[in-house]
Amino acid sequence: MPEIDLPTVIFALVALFVAYKLRSVLGTRNDGARPPGGLLAPLRRAPEPTASAVPPRDAPVDAPALQPALPPAGDRWKSVAEPGAWNGLDAIAAADKTFAAQDFLSGARMAYEMIVHAFAVGDSATLRGLMAPEAFSNFDAAIRARAAAGHTMTTTVVAIDDAKIAAAQLDGSTAQISVRFAIKLASVTRDRAGAVVDGSPTEVVEHLDLWTFVRDVRSRDPNWRLTATQSER
Repeated sequence: MPEIDLPTVIFALVALFVAYKLRSVLGTRNDGARPPGGLLAPLRRAPEPTASAVPPRDAPVDAPALQPALPPAGDRWKSVAEPGAWNGLDAIAAADKTFAAQDFLSGARMAYEMIVHAFAVGDSATLRGLMAPEAFSNFDAAIRARAAAGHTMTTTVVAIDDAKIAAAQLDGSTAQISVRFAIKLASVTRDRAGAVVDGSPTEVVEHLDLWTFVRDVRSRDPNWRLTATQSER
């Protein structure tokens, strides 16, 4: 009778026991229920991304590629500003996230009408709130001189045909924007006796004015103030 190799028998018994335990734990599957790629497919390492898909190690969390790109300056500003103002508007918008050119122009139109009316009736209190100090000083001086001469003024803004940003810049925290207004005004100045000394009560005159507004972009005050006026026609 051949001799029994005891170590071989022990290893065989151990192998059978391990196989039985694995079968009782994992169960069995038929081929149709096996996940594609084999039982180990979910455990395999995913293929390494290609170099083009791997972000650089020092890329910021909010890398530009992850954020929607801003439209080119020409598309962003061309409906509201002349080309010479585009770079300045980019700088202002970067410093003041609340800046919206259309809203600014709407406010500028309102300010134009308010200032023209307040100047005509001599309302210095309203002008003070809408102007930078130097500009207010000039307007207030003109109001005082008119009153001293005994003159009265009536001005009507018939239409603002156009208002477009002509220039823009950011100097430190001071934003400065110039708006070119194409407007129609009816204005007349009379003396104490009511005689016309300037303008016409019936004639509508076209004007082209360049008004410059300023604002500190760090300020919580959202209002822009008139700092200079220039008549171009």
